[in-house]
Order: sequence, then structure tokens, then C-alpha cells
Amino acid sequence: MSTTVTKTRARVDRDAAVRRPAAPPPVAARPRSAVAVVRRVMSGGATLLWTALVVVPIYWLVVTSLRGRTDFTSASPLAPPGQPTLANYRSVLAGDFTTYLLNSVVVTVATVALTVVAALMASFAIVRHGDSRWSRVTFRLFLLGLAIPLQAVIIPVYLLIIRLQLYDSLFAIVLPSVAFALPITVMIMVSFLRDVPRSLFEAMVVDGASDWRMLWSLAAPLARPALVTVAVYDGLQVWNGFLFPLILTQSGDKAVLPLALTLYKGQFGINIPATMAAVVLSTLPMLVVFVLARRQLVAGLTAGFSK
Repeated sequence: MSTTVTKTRARVDRDAAVRRPAAPPPVAARPRSAVAVVRRVMSGGATLLWTALVVVPIYWLVVTSLRGRTDFTSASPLAPPGQPTLANYRSVLAGDFTTYLLNSVVVTVATVALTVVAALMASFAIVRHGDSRWSRVTFRLFLLGLAIPLQAVIIPVYLLIIRLQLYDSLFAIVLPSVAFALPITVMIMVSFLRDVPRSLFEAMVVDGASDWRMLWSLAAPLARPALVTVAVYDGLQVWNGFLFPLILTQSGDKAVLPLALTLYKGQFGINIPATMAAVVLSTLPMLVVFVLARRQLVAGLTAGFSK
């Protein structure tokens, strides 16, 4: 019995081996073309160059802020500090840095809040009444604001702020900052809201909802990624703004951080490490905001422009 089973298995294995197709011969790997190699090398070189252009200045900024004045003049600029110290940061915080920081926070938050609310309402009206002639004209006027350079209208803005008796106040920085942030904000919000299905608005109209109800209950929640995107973008622009604080304010207690950094140059003389410490401290708030909102920021940059 066992001999018969063994012969049967051997016959089945032999028949299967006959029916099994032969394995194809291995294909020799095609050599990379010279063009592909050059492209890969150029791509890697461009990436390294971009990384160096971004990372090296930040590294130099942080390293310099940790040096003493003697170490700064004697050591190599990119070498690690021989004796790291936080004396520069203590020197900055002991001055009026907190006042400048608070002024920047007030100006940035007020500008972003007013800009986002105004842009959301304007964008909703433009999208909901897109067939109207006045809606199209209004949108074109907002787009026209993108072509107006800030430096070209600084004198009329200055005279207007004087007439309104707002000179040398934080509100004098907020108003023109909102005006120049609205065009790009409205453009982004309109592009996003146009991708919202009209059936959702029509369903709320059938339920008896007013335009205000649709704005705050439908458009605002759906536009959250775009709102975060424009808020972060406008916040960065206002936080780093220099021209409006320079022209529209005068008192030291009304100075914001970008303008205050010029004051530190005179205050510390040639103490460049202390000035670099002030720069590092001034970038930390917006860096924290960017890290916390990075996911919403990426979603807002990719959503609304897919069609």
C-alpha cells in the first residue's frame, strides 16, 4: 500500500513539473541614464542649498544670542559658544520688552479679528449673490486692492490718521493693517466658499434660515480651515509689520516689536548678542502659533482650491 501511494505521488509531482511553465530568465537591470542621474544630483543639491539657506541663519541667530560680548568678537561666528550664557535674555527681559510684546499682541489680535470677521461677511455676500452685478463689482474692487503697494499710499494714510486724531495710538496701526489685509483674505475666503455645495444653502433657505443664520451656522464652520489659514497669514504680516508702526506712532510705550528692535540697537550699543536675544524672543510667539495651527493651516491651503 505504501509503495503504491509513493509511486502515485511521484507520478503527480512529475506531471505537475511538466505542466508548470519555465521561469522566465532574469532581466538585466537597465542602467540609469546620465540625465536621470544629473536630475537626481541637482534635486538633492537644491534641497541641501535651500536647507542651508534656512537653517544656517537660524543657527547663527540662536548661537549668537547665547554668547557673551567677548566670545562674540573672538570666536568663529558659526562655532558653538565656548561659555553659553543667558545673560543676554535676562538683559532684554529686564527692559521694556514686555511692553513691546504686549503692544504687538494687541495689534495683531485686533487686526486679525477684525479682518477675519469682515472678510467672512464680505465673502459670504459675494458668493451667495454671485449673479448680482454689484457682487461682481465688489469682488473686483477687493482684488484691485492687491495691486496697491503699501509704500505708495503711506502719506494719504498718515494724513487720514491725523484727521481722525488717532496718531500715536495702537488703533492707528490696526485700521490700515486691516484695510491692506482684507483683499488677500477675501480672495482666499471667496475661493473656499465657492466650493461649498449650493444645495446646503438652499436646504437652510427651505428651513427658513436667514442669511445671518446661514453665515454663522453653515459658512463659518465649513470655512474653518480657510479661516485658520488667513488668520495665521495675516497675523504673520502684522506681527512683522514695520512701516505703519514707524510712521503712525511716536512714543516709546506704543512701539511694537519690529520697531523696538531698532531701539535695542541704540540701547545695547554694539552688544549684538543682546539684540539677537531680543530677535529670538520676538519670534517665539508666532512660532508657537504656527506649530499649534499647522494642521489647520495645511488643510486650508489645500482645500478650496481643488476644483
